[in-house]
Amino acid sequence: MEFSKEARLPTEFGEFRIFVVREGDKEHVVLLKDPLAEPVLLRIHSECFTGDVLGSLRCDCGEQLNYALYRIAREGGVLIYLRQEGRGIGLFNKINAYALQDEGYDTVQANHQLGFEADMRRYEVAGKILKHLGISRVRLMTNNPGKIWDLRNYGIEVVERVPIEIEPNEHNAEYLRTKKLKLGHLLLKV
Repeated sequence: MEFSKEARLPTEFGEFRIFVVREGDKEHVVLLKDPLAEPVLLRIHSECFTGDVLGSLRCDCGEQLNYALYRIAREGGVLIYLRQEGRGIGLFNKINAYALQDEGYDTVQANHQLGFEADMRRYEVAGKILKHLGISRVRLMTNNPGKIWDLRNYGIEVVERVPIEIEPNEHNAEYLRTKKLKLGHLLLKV
């Protein structure tokens, strides 16, 4: 892994410090906002071009990202933006999965139809980034228990899970139900 220099990044949420971590052909983004007192408020966010950039209503990703930035800007903390689009299958395959969902498959079935696991994301790099920052105890903003398990496996103590649940809409309610029922996400509103 290679770490870029750190720079200031003013945003609509406030000013952060930013650096990039190069891991092979992927470049992950890290935003920091002081104070970074442990346990540090942390969001590990996997890239979602359609939700984060285009404002897609098919998922809750963009709203989760905005909520996390808002909280971190006010409380201090870290956002690790991992470049593992479409639960790790890439944008091209994610759009093919969307097409299958349009035909009636759920998000897990669509990934399986394309020959992928339901979720191919891994969080080892996030653990390495946190260790590089000297952070060992976090309050993790997530609904995904897999992130908690992976961080613990990399020696990061998750002292609290901070729910980051967004109100479902007509376009993502079934997607969120599938995440809860088939992927074990900790969701109450679906």
